[in-house]
Amino acid sequence: MGSLIPIIILVCVLLLIAVRKVGGIHLRIWQIMVAGALAVLILGQISPAAALASINIEIMLFLFGMFVIGEALLRSGYLFHLAHGIFRRARSPRRLILLVIVASGALSALLMNDTLAIIATPLMLYYSTRFGISEKVLLLALAFGITTGSVASPTGNPQNLLIALGGDVANPFITFFVSLAVPTLLCLMMAYLLLIVRYGGELRDMPLVFVREEISDTRLALLSRISLLLLGAMIGIKVLSVLLGTGPDLPLTYIALIGALPVLVGSKRRLEVVKSIDWTTLVFFAALFILMGSVWQSGIFEPLVTEAPVDFTSIPVILASGVLVSQLVSNVPFVALYLPLLTHAGSSTAQMMALAAGSTIAGNMLIMGAASNVIIIQNAEKQGATLTFREFAEVGVPLTVLQAILYWVFLAVIPW
Repeated sequence: MGSLIPIIILVCVLLLIAVRKVGGIHLRIWQIMVAGALAVLILGQISPAAALASINIEIMLFLFGMFVIGEALLRSGYLFHLAHGIFRRARSPRRLILLVIVASGALSALLMNDTLAIIATPLMLYYSTRFGISEKVLLLALAFGITTGSVASPTGNPQNLLIALGGDVANPFITFFVSLAVPTLLCLMMAYLLLIVRYGGELRDMPLVFVREEISDTRLALLSRISLLLLGAMIGIKVLSVLLGTGPDLPLTYIALIGALPVLVGSKRRLEVVKSIDWTTLVFFAALFILMGSVWQSGIFEPLVTEAPVDFTSIPVILASGVLVSQLVSNVPFVALYLPLLTHAGSSTAQMMALAAGSTIAGNMLIMGAASNVIIIQNAEKQGATLTFREFAEVGVPLTVLQAILYWVFLAVIPW
C-alpha cells in the first residue's frame, strides 16, 4: 500500500488542478502542486535528498533567465517599441490578427510561450482599446499563436525543454525545426482561418494607424535589446556548430543565463526586475519534479510499457494522449509522467516529437490545457477583460483536432 500513496496524492493533485476550488477557497495551480510535494515529503514517500536531486536545475535556471529578459522588455517599454516595428504593417484588423498569430508564434520559439503570454497580453488589450477590436479575438489569436508556434522549438515551452533535456534529443534546435517547422506553419494558418470563420463578421473593415510608443527607460531598453541579440546569436552559434560539426557546445541553460546577464549586471533596476519575475512558476516546477520523482520511485508506471493493452509508444496514441490528458493535468505534468514511459521503452525521435506536438497543441483545445492560457486570462482580468470557457472551446476544439491530424501525417510519413 505504501507504493500507492504517491499515486493517490498525484490523483488528488490532478483533481484539484482541474477544479481549482475547495469550498469557497480558490486555489492556484502552483499552490496545489506545492501541497502535493509537501505531502509526499511529510509521508516519507521521498527523502529530502532524493527530492532535491529530482529537481532539474537546468530547467529552473533556463526559466529564470528567460523570465528576467521578458520582465526587462516589459518594464523598459522596449516591448511596445518592438511591437510597433512588427505590427505597423497591419493595415486592417484581419491583417493585425494574422500578424499577431505569426509573430507570436515565431517569438514564442525564442522567448518561451509562458514568457510571451506575460509580456504580450497588455499589448493585445492596448490594441483592442486603440482600434476598437474585440479583445477576445486578439487574446485568442495570441493564445493560439504562442501555443502553436512553440511546438517547433526546444525552448518554445517548458514541456519541450523537458523533452529536449530529459529525452536525450540529439541537436534539439535542428531536430525540432526539421521535424515540426512545416506542420507548425500550416497549423498557424489553420488558427487564422478558423478565427476569421468564427469572428470575421465582427471585424470592421477600417484602416489602422499605429503610433510608435516612447521608451520609458532607455538604459533598461538598451540592455534588453542586448539580451535579445545575445540570445539570438547564441542560438545561431549552437545551430551552426551542429551543422558544421565543430564549435562550442552551448547548453540551453547557458544561453538563457548569458542572455539575462546584461540586465542582471548592467541595470540599476536589477532587483526590481528579479523581484517581479514569475516566481510562482519556478516554485510550481520545483514541486512538480519532487512529486513526480516520488511517483516514479513507487514503481507503478514502469509495467505499463510492457503490460498495457494499448501501445503507449505509438505516434497516434502519444498525440491523442497528449491532447486529451493535458486537459486534466496540464501539459507539463503530463510530459513529466509520459517521458519516462518512452525513455524506458527506447524512444525514437518521431516519438519524442509526437510527445512535444501533442502535449503542446493540447493548449489550443481548452483553457486548462496550457499554463500560458491561464496566464493570458489572469493578466487580462486584471484589466477588466476575459475569455470564457465556451469562447475558447468554440475555436480551440476543432483547431486542435485538425492540428493533431496534421502532425500525425507529418510524423508518420517522414522517414526517421
